Amino acid sequence: MRIKKGDTVVVITGKDKGKKGQVIKTYPKAGRIIVEGVNVQTKHQKQTRKERSDIKHQEGAIDVSNVLYFDSGAGKGSKIGYKIDGGRKVRFAKKSGSIID
Repeated sequence: MRIKKGDTVVVITGKDKGKKGQVIKTYPKAGRIIVEGVNVQTKHQKQTRKERSDIKHQEGAIDVSNVLYFDSGAGKGSKIGYKIDGGRKVRFAKKSGSIID
């Protein structure tokens, strides 16, 4: 998986197409990620002795193939590639060629 926690991504398909957000959590084996403010779902919290009933909104996981890394240099989404730079493997944005980390 080329997308990592903390990356800014843009959604390219689905109901939230065009939204940008930061990756909160990744699930590499499942190929899914959770993006801040994207795929917001409503959960109803049942009342207990300690807590009142409540309606909570939380982000759901989306497939990693539905997002692109947001390249701030190009100002739009970009694929991610790997290359050797100074003896170490680094990620770079294919659209602008800038090194990510």
